[in-house]
Formats: sequence, structure tokens, C-alpha cells
Amino acid sequence: MYIDFHDETNSLPTEYFDLLQRLLEFARKKEGVSQEAEMSVNFVDDKEIQELNRNYRQKDEPTDVISFAMQEKVDGELHIYGEEDIPTILGDIVISIDRAKEQAEEYGHTLEREISFLTIHGFLHLLGYDHLTEEEEKEMFARQNEILSEFGIER
Repeated sequence: MYIDFHDETNSLPTEYFDLLQRLLEFARKKEGVSQEAEMSVNFVDDKEIQELNRNYRQKDEPTDVISFAMQEKVDGELHIYGEEDIPTILGDIVISIDRAKEQAEEYGHTLEREISFLTIHGFLHLLGYDHLTEEEEKEMFARQNEILSEFGIER
């Protein structure tokens, strides 16, 4: 899987990108996603994520992670023939480093663990998981905890 990492804050050590690459590859296999899939993971500050949250979700406040899925089917959308030969573009994950640092401290675990959690949370959103209902939340959170645990990232 091709993953394009962008750290607009210039604050993360390169080891984090190696870890997240391995974690997302592990999650890709667990979820049965094509090895040809492409996505990006972007690290920003609270100001930038608040702007995205306001523009795309109409919530004028910072958040920890936002996902922009490219594979969502819309009613009436036409099938593109030959699409099977095109790499699957999953979408983009945007993570606030400011929020991740605050939440790591609040939950009493490392920044590495928090960023791993937010990355998997965003990845599952790209795959269509959501938490709008209690049932969806149970399913999504169970799946992300299972992936993190099996990969070796514990609370």
C-alpha cells in the first residue's frame, strides 16, 4: 500500500512514520484492502484542523482526526469500466498533533499510542466504518482496538 505522509507541524520523529506504515499495512491485510491502495496521512495543528472541520463538517472547533474517503458510492453513480486496473485511492486522514498531545496526556499514554489510535480510527472511516449509532460505534471501536492490540499497541 502506498501511503503519503505529510507533517505540516515538522514535529514528529521519522520513527513514527515507519511505525504507522507498518500499522496501516497490518490493518490493510486485516481488512482485506488491495495492496495497490493509496492514501495520505497528514499531521496539522489545531488551527488547520479547525478550518477543515468548519468547512467540511460545519463544526467551528478543532477535532482530533478527520477522514476524507474517496470510495464512498453515491446513489446513481455510474460504474467506470476498467476501474479494476486503477489503484484504489482510499482518501486522506488529517490528524491534529495539538489534540493528539493533549489526549495522550489526558488518557495517560504515549503520543505514539495516541497517534496510532487516531490513524487506525481514520483508516477505518476511509473503509466505511462509522460511529453515528451505538451499534456502529461498538463495531468500529471493537475493530480498532482489535487491530491495535494484535499489532502490539496497548493502552
